[in-house]
Amino acid sequence: MQPIFFPDDPQFWFETLRTFGHITYGGADFGEAVVTTQRITAGDYDSWHDEWRATADRVAAQARSSLSGGHRVSARDGFLRASNYYRNAEFFLHGDLADPRIMAAYDAQVECFRAAAELADAPIEPVEIPYEGTTLPGYLYRVDDSGVPRPTVLMCNGFDGSAEEMYFGGAAAAVERGYNVLVFDGPGQPGARHRRGLFFRPDWEHVVGPVIDFARILPDVDPARIALLGNSMGGVLTPRAAAFEPRIAALITLDGIYDLGTIATAGIPGDRAEIERRLRADSDPELDALLEGAAQESPMLRWAIAQGCFTFGVATAREFCAAYLDYHVRDGIAERITCPTLVCEGAEDGFFKGQPELLYAHLTCPKTLLSFTEAEGADAHCQSGAQRLAFARIYDWLDDTFAA
Repeated sequence: MQPIFFPDDPQFWFETLRTFGHITYGGADFGEAVVTTQRITAGDYDSWHDEWRATADRVAAQARSSLSGGHRVSARDGFLRASNYYRNAEFFLHGDLADPRIMAAYDAQVECFRAAAELADAPIEPVEIPYEGTTLPGYLYRVDDSGVPRPTVLMCNGFDGSAEEMYFGGAAAAVERGYNVLVFDGPGQPGARHRRGLFFRPDWEHVVGPVIDFARILPDVDPARIALLGNSMGGVLTPRAAAFEPRIAALITLDGIYDLGTIATAGIPGDRAEIERRLRADSDPELDALLEGAAQESPMLRWAIAQGCFTFGVATAREFCAAYLDYHVRDGIAERITCPTLVCEGAEDGFFKGQPELLYAHLTCPKTLLSFTEAEGADAHCQSGAQRLAFARIYDWLDDTFAA
């Protein structure tokens, strides 16, 4: 899809498209998103924050007014949109951890989402999932309050998205189709990073395991029909978990990723082994300078390095790239997955193009590759902008898989 806004800044355009996509499940209104976008200066992180924050504040105030007047549906809808707008506001600020705007917008995101959850037609309950001496924040979505055991989708976001955002990114669509949902923020993801100080870890089975433990004791969950969905970077985290966690009955990667090391080493001269050695070295000023120059040329890389340092707990671009090397399902890991697996791929994924096909090729379990095209308006990363289309196909697959 050709950019409608920010034609010279693919990162700003993708985040705008992401917001447009969330319109489908109530995460934005087209007019609000357009007029906000029109006020933003391309490439200016402060401008991005200020304009989305202004829109979020205005919509949240309207929602509170609706609630005080007894207009529950209007309040719910307003709080949902405000939550997503606050998420947008802090998105590009993570290069300066002392920036007070980060937590102000993050806390407002969570507050608005939980206000919306209290007004939802189907139950949405904030939960704390026990994890290694602390907890992981999340949300339990129930189709109803009958207590009937149902197939359940566990889902997590990826490199930069929150548990709250997953309402628009799969949870609401699943509940519509009769699935319960348990969303969680794992280490490195917003709730665990902001509030627990937990950084990403590659062995995601040690994250998903406690989540499954928590889910299986809930009376609403059918333990024989637990699916796992990973969004964006979750497309490598969840296959890793499924390779070592036999209690997962179906896996959905949105989109699939085989090896983030391929991304980390792209554009660096030399063979893979030599690049990895340099990335992991104690010192390499020449490579440091190369990565710094590349970030100045690429808005996407500039943002990714700042976000990566924030979520992986490292200090430099080279350390972030070195950390990325550990996130893969190479060396026979993908081949260990036994449950039916759906691998999604966008034809023009701006982040992980080609990775879904690699993952699919290495799977030996029952598998399906689901491709989305530009003609469908669904070719972007995670099918941003085409959520109704994408989740129709994804959950049709899951319906058929569990029926079989």
